[in-house]
Amino acid sequence: MPALDSRSAFVENREDEEGALRRAELGLAEDESLLRVLREHKDVLPDEIPAELPQDKGIQHEIDLVPGTKYCVTRQWPLPRDQVKAIDDFSESRRQEGQVRESKSPHSAPTFCVKKPQGGWRIVHAYNKLNDATTPAQTPIPRKDVIIDSMAKSTIYSALDLRDGFYQILMRESDIPFTAGLKNAPATFNSCVTHLLRSVRDFAPSYFDDVFVHSRAVNGKTDVEVHKEHLRKLLGLMRKHKIYANLKKCIFGASEIPILGCLVGKNGVRPDPEKVRVISEWPTLSNVKELRQFLGLATYLCKYVEKYAGKIRPLSQLLKKEAEWKWIAECQQAFDAVKQGLTEAPILAVADQDRPFHVVCDASNFAIG
Repeated sequence: MPALDSRSAFVENREDEEGALRRAELGLAEDESLLRVLREHKDVLPDEIPAELPQDKGIQHEIDLVPGTKYCVTRQWPLPRDQVKAIDDFSESRRQEGQVRESKSPHSAPTFCVKKPQGGWRIVHAYNKLNDATTPAQTPIPRKDVIIDSMAKSTIYSALDLRDGFYQILMRESDIPFTAGLKNAPATFNSCVTHLLRSVRDFAPSYFDDVFVHSRAVNGKTDVEVHKEHLRKLLGLMRKHKIYANLKKCIFGASEIPILGCLVGKNGVRPDPEKVRVISEWPTLSNVKELRQFLGLATYLCKYVEKYAGKIRPLSQLLKKEAEWKWIAECQQAFDAVKQGLTEAPILAVADQDRPFHVVCDASNFAIG
């Protein structure tokens, strides 16, 4: 299994173009013209990304090491035969496409495979040492609330999943010996997408490899007509900069789309039913580790539960440094209250930035809201 340097980064698999197009069509509003827009831009919704190095998009992935770092070396560990074959096949196909090359670098990191949910192998690398020696990128991360608030008054939506992210971005030449897909890789891709799609961000905000398109009726045009214009502008930019989407993970022309753990639609915002199901079926907690796991998900969805901070107070007390684990009736009641609150979660309105806001605060000895 030869060592390889990556000249761009990241990878996924795809299936047939027309079949995926028909599946993506399931999310369409009842308007065949939206599907025609997708067919017009099928080159950015391909079965496979082109077998070539990506064009220079103005942003390259860079690996800046902490001063004093010499070599980052971890020996390759033994792998099962099926993983070795998967890695060899992957490496050879990428080598033929010019995306990786034989490595003569003094740095090395183990490669192994992780099973994909749909079957097949995902190739991954253990870059622990190199990541520890890499200076963190200071790149702004898009805010979920800002993205959702930008969708006020919209009535039709699309969601695009950008595929093979870092195989669409060049590596800085001097960093090729380190390879790619590293600590700052998501920040690089996010910066690149934000930069290239800046002109459409008013109706197509992005979050790393996700792009959300939202439209509403305006100037005598229907929401579908406006949405087609928005999709054409976005897909045209993607064509210009050779950015490709994973069609089988896209939704087009829907009345509601998933966004970062919630569903956003013309009626408002509601929690992802799958996450609510996980919360509702969560068994009674027996230790601090399980409590942290439960509160991690519950707190992510806390805006749907009225007076959440007050309700979880008995649980929060168990997280204090000197607290003894005692699951008493009060804890069970708090646990059940959070589960019930999320099960009965309301649909929240998306804030309309064109209307005045009135902020009303209340507080007690243990909560504020």
